[in-house]
Amino acid sequence: MNNQNKLEEHNNSTIVTPIKRNTKKPITTAKVKRLKNAGLFTLFVGPVFIAFTIIVLIPFFTGIYYSFTDWNGITGQVKWVGLDNFKYLFTEDKQFQASFLLTTKYTIVAIVLTNLIGFGLALLVTQMLKTRNILRTVFFMPNLLGGLLLGFIWQFIFVRGFASIGELTGIPLFELAWLGDANTAFWGIVIVSVWQGAGYIMIIYIAALQNVPQELIEAAKIDGANKWQILRHITLPLVAPAVTICLFLTTASSFKIFDANLSLTNGGPFKSTEMLALNIYTEAFVNNRYGIGEAKALIFFLVVATISVLQVTLSKKKEVES
Repeated sequence: MNNQNKLEEHNNSTIVTPIKRNTKKPITTAKVKRLKNAGLFTLFVGPVFIAFTIIVLIPFFTGIYYSFTDWNGITGQVKWVGLDNFKYLFTEDKQFQASFLLTTKYTIVAIVLTNLIGFGLALLVTQMLKTRNILRTVFFMPNLLGGLLLGFIWQFIFVRGFASIGELTGIPLFELAWLGDANTAFWGIVIVSVWQGAGYIMIIYIAALQNVPQELIEAAKIDGANKWQILRHITLPLVAPAVTICLFLTTASSFKIFDANLSLTNGGPFKSTEMLALNIYTEAFVNNRYGIGEAKALIFFLVVATISVLQVTLSKKKEVES
């Protein structure tokens, strides 16, 4: 009896401890894959994003700040002036306004000529010619030369080469002072820029033309369509996406022209051919008015970005309509 009582007391005094269970969820295969993909994405994109931030984003936002200041770009004294720089540009800086109008005129001319010549060259070298590969190389080669080098080469051609040809032949075209007159100097810049850029645009148009289904062209020929009708009603609508790309590229590059302008005329004679990019460079790094130069650059950026977005939007709508 005593042993039975002792056993009951022992059972009553025993504390039952609960069994601990592992509540952590096991790592699934999908989660491991997501983590692996995130790591690879960070590995590849991270260094590029850091470089882009240091080289592009930080200078961009710093430039926006300096556009509201009076700073010469050298000393450490930076004076906040608010909107005074922008008021000066739109009211007193006549050269900035003249450069803006000249750049707009040049951009329109360069866009039209570069795309027309580039598309014409693309049509030429996509024909069944034995020399089409050689012609593609020759037409694209000017794009491989740097803008400054190309400008100095053409400066020699305009000044020395044309003068020599004019003396030998007596042709008035070659006897003109191409870089010494405002009108001819403008067209000299246009010639060099179009000659350099048409080859690059040609490559884009070649890729688009090669994707045009030949069955459609053959069917149109059977129905009696001539070359102009095939070009207008079949080829052009099908290469519309390439036209959008080429218009965007030529718009941006034409507005930002600097190296050819610097090497050919340096804005002369008497700043009559000073484009907007060269005007900004002169203001910031020659006149040492960095704040005003940054204000001009900010306006320049907003104008180019707005025009580019509008151009792409309108071109895309025409693609859908066609």
